[in-house]
Amino acid sequence: MMNRNDLRRADINLLVVFETMMHERNVTRVSEKLFLGQPTISSALARLRLMFDDPLFIRSGRLMEPTSRAREIFSNLSPALDGIAAALSRCQAFEPATSEATFHIGLCDDVEYALLPELLRRLRVEAPGTTLVVRRADQWQVSQLLASGEISLGISPTLELPANARRKTLRPIRPMLLRADSQPGELTLDEFCRRPHAVVSSMGNVIDDSDRALCLMGRQRRVVLTVPQFSALPVLLAGSDMIAIVPDYVALAMAVLAGMRAQAAPICLPQHELSMVWRGASHNDPGERWLRSRCSALLAEQGDSQARSWKVA
Repeated sequence: MMNRNDLRRADINLLVVFETMMHERNVTRVSEKLFLGQPTISSALARLRLMFDDPLFIRSGRLMEPTSRAREIFSNLSPALDGIAAALSRCQAFEPATSEATFHIGLCDDVEYALLPELLRRLRVEAPGTTLVVRRADQWQVSQLLASGEISLGISPTLELPANARRKTLRPIRPMLLRADSQPGELTLDEFCRRPHAVVSSMGNVIDDSDRALCLMGRQRRVVLTVPQFSALPVLLAGSDMIAIVPDYVALAMAVLAGMRAQAAPICLPQHELSMVWRGASHNDPGERWLRSRCSALLAEQGDSQARSWKVA
């Protein structure tokens, strides 16, 4: 068992390389992620093998597969590195006006379209020296991106998360009907079923909550188009009788920015939740806490505003 004095011989940079290799399984990707040359990564792996007296990674095609010893080390090391990062971050003050920090966040497509512009405007005012790196992160991707450390914060509907991740529910996602035609009034259920529908799905799914709700009523609709991102809808719906069911914040943003019409759907649809999730290691980081507070405040404001607009409508 290594004692505290023996830690003088340990190089934390090597441990970061090890953790990254456990996630990436590829020397080139580790090199790109850590902004280090491949010879440097190879040298670090050689030192790690000597330190732990184990091969650690065995080449298998294009990947480097971890040994059982590497998996055992990783299970103990990852929480320890999180603890070190958290301890060090508490010692650093964060001044938004002068900070030059870089934040890596993951956003689902609808949040990126409807909410990122206002968030960016606020950050440019309060923290003009910071940089925001945004990754596309839907409910299937956000957990992996958090676990690998590629993002420290994600905003998306969420499924299972890494054990050390934190979650905060930000607001409900209320489905709304989006249309571009000039026919007056709201659509009836019969018109809703007759109209051609466009569906947004990163996975290419044609069936969603609308189909399940209609099935319970003994009705069905006609989906003629599935696209992977919301930003395509204004051009695709323009000049047609196609309609789409989208989150309320997307519908209202498109009504303002693209001249679309946002209305309540003529069927009762389930509401999902939009969540903010973050790594346990960044929980007490002053800069990350500041960013989370800004994201939370913005989404709460927009959620309250849009809820009032629904009540008025």
